[in-house]
Amino acid sequence: MTTSPHATSPRANSIAATAPSHLAIVLISLAMGGFAIGTTEFASMSLLPFFAADLGIDEPTAGHAISAYALGVVLGAPLIAVLGARFARRTQLLALMLVFALGNALTALAPGFGWMIAARFLSGLPHGAYFGIAALVAASLVPFDRRSRVVGQVMLGLTVATIIGVPLANLIGQAVGWRASFGLVSVLALLTVLLCALFAPRDQAGRSDPLRELGALRNGRIWITLAIGAIGFGGMFAVYTYLATTLIEVTKVSVTVIPFFLAIFGIGATLGNLFVPRFADRALMPTAGVILLFAAVALLVFPLVAGNPWLLAIDVFAIGASVSLGAILQTRLMDVAGDAQALAAALNHSAFNTANALGPFLGGIAIREGLGWTSTGPVGAVLALLGFLIWIVAWRDAGSTPVVVDIAPLAPARPAPPLAPDHQSRTRDRVA
Repeated sequence: MTTSPHATSPRANSIAATAPSHLAIVLISLAMGGFAIGTTEFASMSLLPFFAADLGIDEPTAGHAISAYALGVVLGAPLIAVLGARFARRTQLLALMLVFALGNALTALAPGFGWMIAARFLSGLPHGAYFGIAALVAASLVPFDRRSRVVGQVMLGLTVATIIGVPLANLIGQAVGWRASFGLVSVLALLTVLLCALFAPRDQAGRSDPLRELGALRNGRIWITLAIGAIGFGGMFAVYTYLATTLIEVTKVSVTVIPFFLAIFGIGATLGNLFVPRFADRALMPTAGVILLFAAVALLVFPLVAGNPWLLAIDVFAIGASVSLGAILQTRLMDVAGDAQALAAALNHSAFNTANALGPFLGGIAIREGLGWTSTGPVGAVLALLGFLIWIVAWRDAGSTPVVVDIAPLAPARPAPPLAPDHQSRTRDRVA
């Protein structure tokens, strides 16, 4: 089977983007959107005890706000990718960040939990489509063998958010109130609009169409890849969602120490996205399998070290490093999506936010059943191992019928060779 996975292939990429003279500036502009998204996605988890108390609800119920955001991502990513198929990617990036800014501003102003649920859903709608389009724009500007690295660099915005943005939002939430944290995210989104308007490469309106993008839904390899993320990544979210409460109730640390642990998670995620994609560019699927097993071990260890802040910091770092799975699966989708690049790229974030909904949901059930705050670790390990089992299916399929990658630009049509003399004479006789 031949596909056109690379975003620069004329069959896969119908835009005529002009490569910028300074690639780093473009990547920073795209990553700023990831920074805003990562700040709101992960900060909402760390702020869960605070807005739960302010709104008068218990913490498992407050977790529904996180699930509402994830549901917005799951539904918004494919819908926007299909509807935006005919629009220029730069235009889509600007529009998506404007909607994201609005959703977070409404979250900050929500008068009650019901309004907050609605605002979080709206905030989630642009998430997956933004990351999908940003990844395609970045990949379209570099050679084929650097795709995983630049996708990882775009995702660095999200992981750096877990080092700087999330702890900062948590500190603001403690000092000023959780609403100010979401107001900060809205400002970051508007900054992204400005940067992308200035530096994102201009491109022509898309020549794809909704039916072509929907063709991705008939591709079994896409669904298997998405299932790896939707299940396997759920473990990380199961632990991270309730990490702040675990630190308070089990580790017995002061709330002022919580940002330190959030930053440790972010450092692990950032270093993972910096270094792991380098291995993935040489061995994509094996790297994904190793990350899933690594995550399962780190999650199993979580209950054993939760009482010791220093050992817990090491384990939180390791769990954060598993975030690199996102860039790896994003590249895998480029390899199998054919002409439905935008939809497949967006669906990757639908899958991860399915994990974002599934992990906290299953972790919350374990907590409600009296298994303790640290029970999220074993729940997460089971999800990571289930993801690994799905990875085995994908790996066997890739090994038995390898994808033939077509990345070279289409060559200009060659002139027909001159006709042989006897053929020329026969042609003249027929014409006569």
